[in-house]
Amino acid sequence: VCVCVCVCVFDLLPNTSKLRSKMLMRKLSRPLALYRAFSTKMADTGIEMKADKVYESVSNYYGKVLTSSKDLKTSACTTSMRPSEEVIEALTRVPNTIKDRFYGCGTPLPQGISGLDLLDLGSGSGRDCYVAAAMVGPNGSVTGVDMTDEQLEVASKFVPEYMDTLGYKAPNLTFKKGYIEFLKDAGVEPESVDMVISNCVINLSPNKELVMKGVYEALREGGELYFSDVYCDRRLSEEARNHDVMLGECLGGALYIEDFRRICQRVGFLDPRQLSIEPIEVNDPELKLLCGNANFYSITYRCFKLSNMETLCEDYGQVAYYKGTLPNNPNSYMLDDHHVFETGKPMLVCGNTASMVCETWMKDHFEVVGDRSVHFGLFDCAPPIASSSGDEAAASGGGGGCC
Repeated sequence: VCVCVCVCVFDLLPNTSKLRSKMLMRKLSRPLALYRAFSTKMADTGIEMKADKVYESVSNYYGKVLTSSKDLKTSACTTSMRPSEEVIEALTRVPNTIKDRFYGCGTPLPQGISGLDLLDLGSGSGRDCYVAAAMVGPNGSVTGVDMTDEQLEVASKFVPEYMDTLGYKAPNLTFKKGYIEFLKDAGVEPESVDMVISNCVINLSPNKELVMKGVYEALREGGELYFSDVYCDRRLSEEARNHDVMLGECLGGALYIEDFRRICQRVGFLDPRQLSIEPIEVNDPELKLLCGNANFYSITYRCFKLSNMETLCEDYGQVAYYKGTLPNNPNSYMLDDHHVFETGKPMLVCGNTASMVCETWMKDHFEVVGDRSVHFGLFDCAPPIASSSGDEAAASGGGGGCC
């Protein structure tokens, strides 16, 4: 059982809660000064979430309330999904100190990312970054952004040793101090990365749209945001959103799924794709009463930055073939929860899906026949296939549903 990686945004390294809170609040001066100029409104809800309330509440929860993962009152910060074999192998080489000080729910990393420039939001002790450094290889790079000096010190300490372990002549791993709402200020240049990952961190931001906008700007054309977070099937009451335990357990900041899609479309991610979903159990009686009939989910999304992306799935008569060349996926590849490509088998796809597989980092692993010169109307989307286990070959055959 792992404590949610959102904890990495905050200072868990000191042993006393008093010291944690003091250090955390000292580091929040700049974003709070900016946020206090306006009350952040969640997209289309009219419900205000003040940034100082969010930061202070979560700081207190992880600094004073929780002593271990056994104190958690929901399953939001745990996962039952097994990482890929590539990730498991890479983890064996990560220094133990890095792993011991990591608090996360899974490792949101796709396979086959060799040579990519990758950014991790809320990198904490750096465990996901260390794994990614091995996966992108010496020709790729990994940058972790975190706001906590102590976490950054731990994460950076073992980089030289780890580079020797990997046999790299030059380091491909670096860590920057900053806030995920202000990536430019952290030194992340526009259009400088191929992939952004995040592990249950964005839900804690008081301004999620600002985070998503910054991610979109940081990605190159064809880049991808591949991340896991907590969502809800409805908009929560203001009381639930501002409840200390709800915020601390990553539920208070959980976006209504459709509001998340609206944010994506406003910033440029016009067709976010769901890869996997796991229900979250709320075990505490008080929280159950507060939440009412609301259902929470841990969802992994894939969002692509493509200039030709459309808001609806359109039919251009295009057919995609998977070559079977992605690591540990010789027989099939799961693009999202209702696109499982069998190796060598033609699949009719919409224009968006065709662009995702042939104009992004996956382009060498797919072949697409046809272009957008002839339009046949809306694509006939099949219902999504539920997927909660990450078994990429088990979901169905090539029905070609898109959204």
